[in-house]
Amino acid sequence: MNDIETTSTIHHGTPAFRRTNLALFAAGFATFGLLYCVQPLMPEFSHDYGVSAAVSALSLSLTTGVLAFAMLFAGALSDAWGRKSVMVISLLSSALLVLVTALMPNWPSLLLVRTLLGLTLSGLPAVAMTYLGEEMHVNSIGLGMGLYISGSAVGGMGGRLISGVLADFFGWRIGVGVVGAIGVLAALVFWRVLPSSRHFVAQPLRWRILLGRFTGMFRDRGLPWLFAEGFLLLGAFVTVYNYLGYRLLDPPYNLSQAVVGLIFGIYLVGTFSSAWMGHLAGRLGRRKVLWTAFALMLAGVVLTMMKSLLLIMLGIVAVTFGFFGGHSIVSSWVGRRAGAAKAQASSMYLFSYYMGSSVAGASGGLFYAAHGWNGVALFVGALVLAGLLIALRLFTLPPLVNVATPPTPMSKGAMP
Repeated sequence: MNDIETTSTIHHGTPAFRRTNLALFAAGFATFGLLYCVQPLMPEFSHDYGVSAAVSALSLSLTTGVLAFAMLFAGALSDAWGRKSVMVISLLSSALLVLVTALMPNWPSLLLVRTLLGLTLSGLPAVAMTYLGEEMHVNSIGLGMGLYISGSAVGGMGGRLISGVLADFFGWRIGVGVVGAIGVLAALVFWRVLPSSRHFVAQPLRWRILLGRFTGMFRDRGLPWLFAEGFLLLGAFVTVYNYLGYRLLDPPYNLSQAVVGLIFGIYLVGTFSSAWMGHLAGRLGRRKVLWTAFALMLAGVVLTMMKSLLLIMLGIVAVTFGFFGGHSIVSSWVGRRAGAAKAQASSMYLFSYYMGSSVAGASGGLFYAAHGWNGVALFVGALVLAGLLIALRLFTLPPLVNVATPPTPMSKGAMP
């Protein structure tokens, strides 16, 4: 990155940094509230529609599965149409679809709208990562990414908490409708506050070049492992929260739907861990910090197998803290390592990330049906252990090889 680019990028402590993070905090809040508001409602869906836990989980797994594939192309569209415009359209249309979800009369129609939601949501997460990679100064990107993910954590918590608590008093449709209305307001804030791109250069949709950049990423010795980490991180995390409600609503705990919804307040630890671990990784090195996130998640999974409700909650805190910290580290690492292929690398990382949610989140229902919570915990533990082994392997990751095909001026100054 040359001197002009360095001085024009967004530094922490500046008004532009505060505006950027307010906008992306609102976007992260809305996006993940809209996506995950159905998670605490899965037992309600099972009751209302007469479906099993695994079938009820499709209300989230279908959305994340479509989201994963759609994000492979969202980055390319933003290359041609602009980062901000794609994100605004994505956020507003998604909020409107969630409002429609609350009106669906039967299970197939609800799944159809949730499937469409995966398509519309795709324009925000992949492009937000790319926007930060282009506009943030190298010394500020870790903190900026961490703060964006903090918004995602609050949104994920808020969407679940609002829908879960309101469902107990007014029914799940009111809960989902309120989340959709909040999403509309967040989209308007995002549109007005986010600074326009200063380093974006529009590129036509050239499919041969796009394919070359996607295949080029897999010639790098680090990026494929980082993609795998994304799959394992979200796969493990979503599986825990998908089936936690079923366990706590049943004996011997017999908690109410409102109390189970309040448990999603644990997400608040993610607002701290994502920013703190992202900043720590920027100072000490990502290799030295990433493995601790997986080790903490593994310890948390073990605690959830205990009978004590207190120990279960401590385990969920550990899993949540480790997940958000790990995601902050890996996502910023992908952006810095990808060079000129930032948009494609972000898309591929998030494809892997949300495929983890879709595949593992649905598969966990089979383990729950066969072996109860201990089956879910063993399944999640295997995912986290694999992530830990990969994190240890990344200690030996070689220096960055530019994955851009062909090279562009943006590749200057790329870091491992």
